[in-house]
Amino acid sequence: MSAQATVNWRSEYPFQSRWLDLEAYRLHYIAEGSGPPLLMVHGNPTWSFLWRHLARDLRFDYRPIAIDHVGCGLSDKPRNLTYSLPIHIANLVQLIDHLDLQKVTLIAHDWGGPIGLLALLARRERFSRIILFNTGAFPPPYIPWRIRACRVPILGKIAVQGFNLFARAAQTMAVHEPHSITPIARHGFLSPYDSWQHRQAIFRFVRDIPTSKQHPTWKYLAELEDALPSLNKMPIKLIWGMRDWCFQASCLDRLLGHWLSAEVVRLDDAGHWVTEEAKEEVLQHVIEFLKRTDSH
Repeated sequence: MSAQATVNWRSEYPFQSRWLDLEAYRLHYIAEGSGPPLLMVHGNPTWSFLWRHLARDLRFDYRPIAIDHVGCGLSDKPRNLTYSLPIHIANLVQLIDHLDLQKVTLIAHDWGGPIGLLALLARRERFSRIILFNTGAFPPPYIPWRIRACRVPILGKIAVQGFNLFARAAQTMAVHEPHSITPIARHGFLSPYDSWQHRQAIFRFVRDIPTSKQHPTWKYLAELEDALPSLNKMPIKLIWGMRDWCFQASCLDRLLGHWLSAEVVRLDDAGHWVTEEAKEEVLQHVIEFLKRTDSH
């Protein structure tokens, strides 16, 4: 990594690093501003860098808080850890309690959706609103072949952890227009995942996608879907990149089947990384929703 590349990456992530010390490892997070808290939860294979545009622009009126899951971003990456869904949920709940967050707006994407929503259900009294981008909150109705290929025994692990193919492929496959990801952004997304050990959480997220009811993660996602109607009275905004080959329009429709009053923005020319590819539109929709529902 060149010194110039490091400066460029940091220039797009001008936030103070903060740490939550847990028993076996440290979690990294950012917390900017002093207004109502916006809890930003990333998925795989990203990290809090995904939220840099929103955090930078919203920190003057709100308090953006973005966590790096254990094994991701700047958090510790312990070698002997299962990296399962319950661990990520428990860590997020501990951060919520540690910061004593109240009237929280959950903002989540990809795996951050179920992690964030299950943390919300565990601390329901602390949350007031939900904003979701391209995610799921139920057992997966399908697994795209591009992800199934990364789950092949031995070969999948070599591809994901050895050659970093999952994170590298996301640079082009997670957006509709690959040129929308700048060289600085590419470096920022990949920077924390620079070795076999540092990529183990990426592989575990892929392996944690349940294919049957026998998979331990299935029950958490099934219980989450059952609980979705209980959140229907909260202000909810769904902002969706309609060119996403992973969380397709059917996932959006399934969420809307539970959240009848949710507001929806469909971005026809954006893919999975909608906050990256349509950042100006996303910021506009997020600000409008927050301002209109601030008194809720």
